[in-house]
Formats: sequence, C-alpha cells, structure tokens
Amino acid sequence: MKARLIGGALAIALLVCLGLPLIALALSASPAQIAEGARSPLFAPALWLSVRTSLISLAIIVLTGTPLAWWLATTRRRGARVVSVLVDLPIVIPPAVIGVALLQTYGRRGVLGPALDVLDWQIAFSTAAVIMAQVVVAAPFYVQAATNAFREVDPDVLIVARTLGASRTGAFFRVGVPIALPGLIGGVSLAWARALGEFGATLLFAGSLAGTTQTMPLAIFAALESDVQAALVFAILLAALGGVALLVLRWVPALIGGRR
Repeated sequence: MKARLIGGALAIALLVCLGLPLIALALSASPAQIAEGARSPLFAPALWLSVRTSLISLAIIVLTGTPLAWWLATTRRRGARVVSVLVDLPIVIPPAVIGVALLQTYGRRGVLGPALDVLDWQIAFSTAAVIMAQVVVAAPFYVQAATNAFREVDPDVLIVARTLGASRTGAFFRVGVPIALPGLIGGVSLAWARALGEFGATLLFAGSLAGTTQTMPLAIFAALESDVQAALVFAILLAALGGVALLVLRWVPALIGGRR
C-alpha cells in the first residue's frame, strides 16, 4: 500500500510538471489580448509560413517515407538495421546539430556549396531551407509509426489479394494501406506537429527572416525581445495548433478502428 501511495504521488508530480506550464500559458492572456496579438505584423506572415512549409514538408515525408517504411517493415536484409538507425538519428541528435549539419552540406561553404553556386541555387537562408529542416527532423516520426503500422499487415492477406488478380502495387494500396491507415494517420499527425514546432535547425540553417524563413517558433523568439505579450499570444496559438494535432492523433485512428 505504501509503495502504491508513493508511486501515485510521483505520477501526480510528473503530471503537474507537464500540465502546470500549459495551464499557466493558457491563463497568461485574455481573449482581448489574444485578438490584439493576432493583429501583430509578425503573426500572419509567420503563421502562413509555418502552415505552408509544414504541409509541404508533410507531403514530402509521406511520399518518400511510405515506401521506405514498407521496405523496413517487410525486408529481412541486414542492411535494414543500418537504415533504421539512420532514420532514427534525427530524433536523438539535437536540432541545433542538425542545423549545423545542413549548413555544412548545403551552405555556400558546404560540401555541395560549389555545385549549388554553379547552378545558381541558394538553399541556405531561404524558404526551401525551412522545408528541408522540417523534413529532416520530422520524417523519423512518420517512418517509425508507418513501419510499425505496416508490420501489422498480414502477408497472407496480400497473397490472397494477388491470387485474386491484384498487382503488387494494387495489393499494397487496396489492402495494405487501409489496414495500416490508423497508424499512418498517427504518424502523419506526429510528423506535422514536429514540423510545425521546429526551431533549432530552422534558426541555424534558414535564419529568421520575416516573411521568408520566420516561422511561428522563430516569431515567438523574436517577439520576446520587444513584446512579451505578443510572444505569449503566439505561444498560445501555436500550442492550440499542437493540441489539434494531438486530437487528430488520438481520435481519427480510434474512429477508423471502431468503424472496422
């Protein structure tokens, strides 16, 4: 009994640590202040840039990450472990390190810098850099979730689909994807939330140029230097977007599973 009480107290302490800052943030601004902060010249461009780049990043992640996840889920080759570790590395590497790595790869003095100069392409400190940073930091979350979802697909079901006349690709899209869909949606939600909240890699690789590379997290950082209230409002709105992503993560897969 004593051990259970101690365990319950420790669990409550962790819940307080997780929830109290969010409650304090939600109570830090009135509706009028939120409306005023939303009229800040920093807000609309940063919000539009965040939404636009995160959705583009998400599309790239889904298009490239889905076949990779399927391969990781179905292959038995030894090289799959190496690929899996490579995919997971951005999760454990600090975003600032990823930003420096991207700069050393695509910057003017980076590995590909001379080739990009010949083509007259400027990637670093551009909107494209924002998208690349988001893809690198967010892709592992989708690939992990999609791989686990595809592992739940019974290979025999795909074999049956093939015997009924479906091609390999047709069996994948008509049988494999629907079965794994709840997990895929969960991975999409995680990846989108991570891309939307990306800060460190974006700051170092893309900079914080208003209207070009200044996403919502960077706008919060910039607003803290001159207008703390605006930074609080930005943070509240960004937290609300993250809450929507969490609701999608929890509700949509359960809904799909329940209908089945």
